[in-house]
Amino acid sequence: MILPGERSGRDPARSIRRGPSRVPPEVVAATQRDRLLDAVVRTVAELGYNGARVSDICQAAGVTRPVFYEQFSGKEEAFLAAHRHGTAVVIRRMEEAVAGQPDWCAGVYAALRVLLAILAEVPAFATMAVVEIDAVGPAGRLVREHLRVRLRRLFAGCPNPPPGVAAELLVDTVVGGVHATVYRWIAAGKHAELPLLIGTLAHFALAPFIGPEEAAARLALAEAAGGDWRKPDLPCANP
Repeated sequence: MILPGERSGRDPARSIRRGPSRVPPEVVAATQRDRLLDAVVRTVAELGYNGARVSDICQAAGVTRPVFYEQFSGKEEAFLAAHRHGTAVVIRRMEEAVAGQPDWCAGVYAALRVLLAILAEVPAFATMAVVEIDAVGPAGRLVREHLRVRLRRLFAGCPNPPPGVAAELLVDTVVGGVHATVYRWIAAGKHAELPLLIGTLAHFALAPFIGPEEAAARLALAEAAGGDWRKPDLPCANP
């Protein structure tokens, strides 16, 4: 599935010719919606959520304002729709990466590797989804909380933490720490460097559960089996 923001909303291949058409109305509407989602991501990444206007999004999508309001009640709804759709794609790919691994440690490494590779490959989506979500207000915070809950599921098979350590709180701390680091890199415009974080973030995620020495050993095995991060098998990469 294509990630919002990967393509231009004005891609000629997705244009709909004016005049009488045999294209069903529902296909026209779906195409216009997809173009608007791409436009939302790219416009917000460029101008910021507060700076982006509906007219800017319409121009980036190549549609009129009436078409926009047929799909969305306003900028916030369009932003949240793009965010939900895109993060669902990312989470699905991470879950697929986990499912293909022999154990929990390898699964965490694979999921983080996919996450970092996707965010590096589609920087507009990374900026919109990770950084600009903060500007949306209460609705954005609610969406981000739902995303955090889904990310916690990746730790469903983790070993029990040391005695006296609350497992749920520890998982939340790890997820929050990974998010904070990724946020800083994206906010600094270092999207292309995100895959370089895989070793540090994977060790950070594993060590609280299996200890630093074992985490280093398991990380070395995962890196040996994982291939070159410069040539990731991205689900959203153009052929």
